[in-house]
Amino acid sequence: MAPRVSPPHTLVIGGARSGKSRHAEALALGTGLERVYLATATAWDDEMRERIALHREARAADGWRTVEEPLGLAEALSREAAPGRVVLVDCLTLWLTNVMLGAPPEAARAAVEAACAGLAAELPRLAGPAVFVSNEVGWGIVPDNRLARDFRDAQGRLNQRMAEACGRVVLVAAGLPLVLKGGVTPP
Repeated sequence: MAPRVSPPHTLVIGGARSGKSRHAEALALGTGLERVYLATATAWDDEMRERIALHREARAADGWRTVEEPLGLAEALSREAAPGRVVLVDCLTLWLTNVMLGAPPEAARAAVEAACAGLAAELPRLAGPAVFVSNEVGWGIVPDNRLARDFRDAQGRLNQRMAEACGRVVLVAAGLPLVLKGGVTPP
C-alpha cells in the first residue's frame, strides 16, 4: 500500500481528552513513513511521571521512536524532520508550559514570544512533515489569576500562529475530527 500524501504540516487541536492525540497518531501512521514521537512533557509530580512512563511504553510497542524534548522544540524538529519520516509533536501546550515556567516571571512573556516565533519560523525549513497536537484552552471561564490568564492568552496566540503556518488544521471534539483548513477529511 502506497503512503497517503498529506500537507507538509498538520495542527490538531481540541480540549482535554477530546481524542486529539489519538487522531494525530492515526494521521502520522497513515502517511506510511517512519514515525518519530517528539514528546514535550515534564514530570512535575508523581502522577505526571506515571503518565509519561505509560506513554513511553505504549509508543515503543506501537513502533514509534520517541524523542523527549521539553524546551528546545524548534531545534529538535530541525534535527528529526527528514524525507521519509513524519514527526508528531505532543504537545504544544505542555511545551508552552515548560517555556513559560522556565523563565523568570519578569521575562516569561518575552521568552514565550521568542520561543513561539522560533518554532513558527522553523516550520518552512523542515525536511519532512510534522503533526502538532495542541489544546484549545480559551473556551472556558476566564481564569482567576494572572499566570493562568497569561497562559491562556499565549496558548491562543500560539495556536493561531501554528494554524497559519500549517497546511492542515483539524479540530477534534468527542473523538470526531473536523477539518478547519486543508481539505481532505482525515481518518
